[in-house]
Amino acid sequence: MDIKVYPTKLIGTVHAPSSKAYSQRMIIAAALADGVSEISNITVSNDISVSAAAMEALGANIFNENGNFTIKGIKTPPEKAEIDCCESGATLRFVIPIAAALGTETTFLGRAKLPQRPITPYLREFPDKGITFIPQGGLPLHMQGRLSSGEFLMEGDISSQFITGLLYALPLCEGDSNVKLTSLLQSKPYVDMTISALKNFGIEIEETEQEGLPEYHIKGGQKYLPCDISVEGDYSQAAFFYVADALGSEITIKNLDPDTAQGDKAIVDIIRSCGINMRPFTVDVGDIPDLVPILTVFGCFTNGTSRIVNAARLKIKESDRLADVARQLNAIGGKITAGDDSLTIEPIRKFSGGTVDSCHDHRIVMSAAIAALSSEAPVIIKGAEAVNKSYPGFFDDFRSLGGKFEIIG
Repeated sequence: MDIKVYPTKLIGTVHAPSSKAYSQRMIIAAALADGVSEISNITVSNDISVSAAAMEALGANIFNENGNFTIKGIKTPPEKAEIDCCESGATLRFVIPIAAALGTETTFLGRAKLPQRPITPYLREFPDKGITFIPQGGLPLHMQGRLSSGEFLMEGDISSQFITGLLYALPLCEGDSNVKLTSLLQSKPYVDMTISALKNFGIEIEETEQEGLPEYHIKGGQKYLPCDISVEGDYSQAAFFYVADALGSEITIKNLDPDTAQGDKAIVDIIRSCGINMRPFTVDVGDIPDLVPILTVFGCFTNGTSRIVNAARLKIKESDRLADVARQLNAIGGKITAGDDSLTIEPIRKFSGGTVDSCHDHRIVMSAAIAALSSEAPVIIKGAEAVNKSYPGFFDDFRSLGGKFEIIG
């Protein structure tokens, strides 16, 4: 689906969709609980559906009625399962250790760039803990055995999703475990969100620090308890409208928790720090990689050179977000230079209009739509259906605020 977005000003109130990260975490925890949980206020997207389907394949019963999920936890895991993770890296990395802890012989499938995204820490650590992988990487991936407890040495600079996967799985093992970081943990707020979600379901994780790096102690034999909970709004999705508001629109954003553990709440402080004079910024995005595409749009309108640093991990997202964000915004008049782990953004007066290829990346689509608001001519976004991965209602909300676009292919 290709969309032509016209320059205009957005005015009105928008309700942020539910946090995708929290929704996935709540669904998975509820699926592991002994009983029935009610999880409300879930904005269903492709990634949410994939995570729910993965847990159903492992034996949970999940019913969705208008974003309110009733989840009956796994009683008896199946001996074998096949799980299609589609394009969801979180689902793949969360569920591999869970299926391993349940002892379910599982084949994992994936699409688009997912087969190339790394799962190296599991391939290295799990064979000594009772798990066999065939082949040693890539998808389809066949896994068998039952995960045993122990010490797990994990890199923190590939993805925090590996830590989250272990924090879900290891409480199910018989003995106690330690997860030790061997490098700086990037995106730590996502691990904090995991621990917060697990606590709602009766799972306790102890966090300490060794040589400046987090270490997680997990008691084995814990039981997940059912929970009724509502999912809070998503700052990573609200960020698109925060930037639109900062660039001249008039938008009120609701359904957000000011005391959230979400790292992407940083968008509020970044915009505030630039002030009404739009001072340039330098932002370390090690903890907030999902903000990079829309921060790049924002940086185009600061009064000087802005920089996004510590961003190398973005090369292995849904797209190569460093190269692709720069290339696509430059195609409509941006002045952005991609480095090995950074973006350098020179100011412009307006975008010029033109065509953006989504690169199958939902965040590039939404960022391009916000960029089009500050353009001299319309912006055509190719492959705009990519928004369905995380925010299928984005263009409905965009239209409700006065956004103008038409579907052209």
